Amino acid sequence: MNRFRANLLSILLLLAGRTAYCLPPLQLFVELTATGGVLRPSPGVYSGPVVIDRQMTVEGGGRVTIDGGGQDTVLQIKADGSVIRGLRIINSGDSHDRLDSGILLEADKVLIEENIVEQVLFGINLRKANDNLIRGNKIRSRGESVSLRGEGLRLWYSSGNLLERNELVDVRDILFVNSPDNRFSSNRVSHSRMGMELVFSPGNEIVGNQFSWNTTGIVGVYSDDLLIRGNHFTHLREIAGAALAIKESSQVVAEDNEILHCAIGVMVNSPVHPENILHLKRNHIAYNDVAIYFYGEKGGHRIHENRFHNNLLTVAVSAPSSALANDWRGNYWDDYQGFDLDGDGIGDTPHNVYLYSDRLWMDRPMTRFFRSSPALELIDFVERLTAFSEPDLILSDPVPKM
Repeated sequence: MNRFRANLLSILLLLAGRTAYCLPPLQLFVELTATGGVLRPSPGVYSGPVVIDRQMTVEGGGRVTIDGGGQDTVLQIKADGSVIRGLRIINSGDSHDRLDSGILLEADKVLIEENIVEQVLFGINLRKANDNLIRGNKIRSRGESVSLRGEGLRLWYSSGNLLERNELVDVRDILFVNSPDNRFSSNRVSHSRMGMELVFSPGNEIVGNQFSWNTTGIVGVYSDDLLIRGNHFTHLREIAGAALAIKESSQVVAEDNEILHCAIGVMVNSPVHPENILHLKRNHIAYNDVAIYFYGEKGGHRIHENRFHNNLLTVAVSAPSSALANDWRGNYWDDYQGFDLDGDGIGDTPHNVYLYSDRLWMDRPMTRFFRSSPALELIDFVERLTAFSEPDLILSDPVPKM
């Protein structure tokens, strides 16, 4: 009976809409749907905004569009246990103060999957929303300037959420603020500013994602116990960007990642406290301008079993001691010049890295333009041939892999 009334109302609204040149409001169909029921609107375009404050399922089948008309948030979900599937959500407002979004989620245990969210300011915004599943959505912001877009995914005081297999293109960032213990898995983020930023958000797992053609990959700030595993970072070429940037965060584990063709592979500040260390293990870091950049006067990070291949510069430091004090062990270095006479796969002598002409562009950033130029290559050659002063040792790996 409810389905019959909904279809009848749909026909009446469509006829009225043709006369008044407006779209039928989906909110009326929501009000006619019983708590716990399923709403399957007829294919077409409906107007927003829409507020769901009772548990229900909305099935669009890929043929239903909700048009916000450029005002406010298009779809707001306040009911626990709701399901939003197969909708196209477009045309939110443009207010950064109101965080105008395609979807605003303020409920728990909600499933949002296989939706297209585009031509909106913010994509999917979770606010005090826990234990939700956000899966298989395609999200795109609007605006030519990346700084004027909104976050594609935004989590604020939200935990226990699983965000998987989403595709985000042309958004500003993905932002976690005070949002611990979420899992971000198998997503694709491209042509945006920050692939992902975590602020005061400990315990998050970032596994198996692809970050490409962004300014930066993942930035962790005051976010402890992060697990960053099996991600692919490619073509992050902005001069100030890095595939992975960690600041003031304790016990961050980055392992089995692939970091290729970036301006900086890994950028990390030296830990203020002994427990604030980065575990960098089994990563493939290749074809970057700088593989790892350390800034600060202390060390203490553990860099084990990584592969460094064809980087213009393997390690850059703000002070020689900041890299020397790290724990380097069992890494593969493509410029290692030792031998393996006993055939155990380990170099017979340590791999030592000294500062030569690299010191020039680190002290004078403007000279970075000339990196790998014949002039700096000549200076580097002369420094190695007959150093004018004792070069600084910045790292030593006692057991380099062959």
